[in-house]
Amino acid sequence: MHRRHALLSLALSISASFGAQAQGQDWPQRPIKLIVPYAPGGSADIAARLVTDEWAKKLGGVMVVDNRAGAGGNLGVDAVAKSAPDGYTIGLQTVSLAINPSLTPKMPYDTLKDLAPIGMVASSQHVLVVTNNLPAKDVKSLIALLKAEPGKHNYASAGGGSTFHMAAELFKANAEVPLVHIPYRGGGPALVDTIGGQVSLSFPVLSAALPQVQGGKLRALGVTGTKRSPLMPDVPTLAEAGLPNYNFETWFMVFAPAATPKAVIDKLNASLNEALKSPAVAARMTKEGFDPIPSTPAQARARLEKELPQWGKLIKDRGIKAD
Repeated sequence: MHRRHALLSLALSISASFGAQAQGQDWPQRPIKLIVPYAPGGSADIAARLVTDEWAKKLGGVMVVDNRAGAGGNLGVDAVAKSAPDGYTIGLQTVSLAINPSLTPKMPYDTLKDLAPIGMVASSQHVLVVTNNLPAKDVKSLIALLKAEPGKHNYASAGGGSTFHMAAELFKANAEVPLVHIPYRGGGPALVDTIGGQVSLSFPVLSAALPQVQGGKLRALGVTGTKRSPLMPDVPTLAEAGLPNYNFETWFMVFAPAATPKAVIDKLNASLNEALKSPAVAARMTKEGFDPIPSTPAQARARLEKELPQWGKLIKDRGIKAD
């Protein structure tokens, strides 16, 4: 009897294995929905649309971007987490995937248990920009000014918990300066009021800051990553400018529901990496201020596991709240 049960168990295991392999080989049979948890036109939406056409070609299928904004990105991510784990509904989220669990007391999903990372897509720097009314011409003089005039200066963000907000709070922590947070409903309004001088500074994504800096409407003092941007070669990194421990980049990751078959995840990952290595996609990304970062699913998960506690510590230490 025990032997019969063992043979049956082995047969079922072999059948499941062949079934998963077959699903990976035959899949996809219908369009794939890529949920972006933000409104059209933002950095996540741009990153998704830069890669989806080529990704779909490499995959041999059709991919459609579905924008589902709300709750700081949690609404769209939750929709992916609760979708059928068949690979036909996947998501793209920013570094907020690692930030939001520490900002939201009752998350609708468990980031590590309910999601299966497919791979990294790209990273993008932010830029420290100041209004032209501010006399500071570099980071050191800005820090001196902020310390000399406590309570006078503020910064604009795209909302509590946004990447603008996190980049600025990391700057405050490293520079040890007083700054008042002014949250806006999106990056566009935050940038408009920085240009108008209603706020002293902001940390927009590079693609949004570039035309304003080139047009002389804002002054760029530093980029937030570990290397200078080819789009702003004369602007130093904040580390070069006097904050050696500063490093912040917005990354973009794609993921599926946790129970999605490994064969499907692997097929999605391989075709995504092929698309990211395409000269046409790489050129478009560079032009928009993105750096493609192909990875394995394991590398994407490792990045998430590493950054979740790091952001949790900063948010707790700084008393950061989602507005």
